[in-house]
Amino acid sequence: MASVRYVAIGDSFTEGVGDELPDGTVRGWADLAAQGWADAAGEPIQYANLAIRGKLIEPIVAQQLEPALALKPTHLSFNGGGNDMLRPRTGIGRIVDLFDHVMRRCDEEGVQLIVLSGANPSAGLPLGALIEARGDRLSHAVEKRLEKRPDVITAYNWFDRELAGGEFWSVDRLHMNARGHHRVAARVIESVGLTPPGEWWHLREIPEVERLKGSAYYREHVGPWVRRRLSRTSSGDGREPKFGGGWVTLEPVSGR
Repeated sequence: MASVRYVAIGDSFTEGVGDELPDGTVRGWADLAAQGWADAAGEPIQYANLAIRGKLIEPIVAQQLEPALALKPTHLSFNGGGNDMLRPRTGIGRIVDLFDHVMRRCDEEGVQLIVLSGANPSAGLPLGALIEARGDRLSHAVEKRLEKRPDVITAYNWFDRELAGGEFWSVDRLHMNARGHHRVAARVIESVGLTPPGEWWHLREIPEVERLKGSAYYREHVGPWVRRRLSRTSSGDGREPKFGGGWVTLEPVSGR
């Protein structure tokens, strides 16, 4: 197998928010998939992650795609549109056109594209039925656009009904917990033709702090989100990508 150089671009889903380590840093499915890829292949891989939380799809493409391609990767994973779905005026066609642009640029650079759809958080969110309907339309539109491109690797998560269950989500109900991120990572590893650890599909239930309910949930999570919308700010403002300084070498870990 040729040396793999894998770069991930996206928003909080790809950055790994919700899968926090004891030191406060985030891990997430892309980090897990990269290490799992090295382990399953039995060879080191190069890995970079340019994703930043809170980003709409246009800034992801405008700010992350070309720096990612400049690294000369063999593989690039892309997901976006989750934050757009939370906005009242979301143009599905515009979002899908940006998927087309990423696909075209990867074709031009000879990079293998991996397209993901995000997991479905709607069951735990206010206005969940509306968010789910928008996500359904977006996911169907992306899948339809890619039907004629079997060479594009896909790892679709939106219609994984088990992953939509509350046990896969963090206390903010918007981001997956470690259990959810492991399930997505398993799907990505499988999509590139390798075998992930079987337990990643359904880790034992992870103890969480007591889930906030009622006014406490709105105060801790919904209120700050609304204030950012009113002030036109993002949770990612001023943040740098966690692996944006170039490639990190991941060695295979035996016994996994």
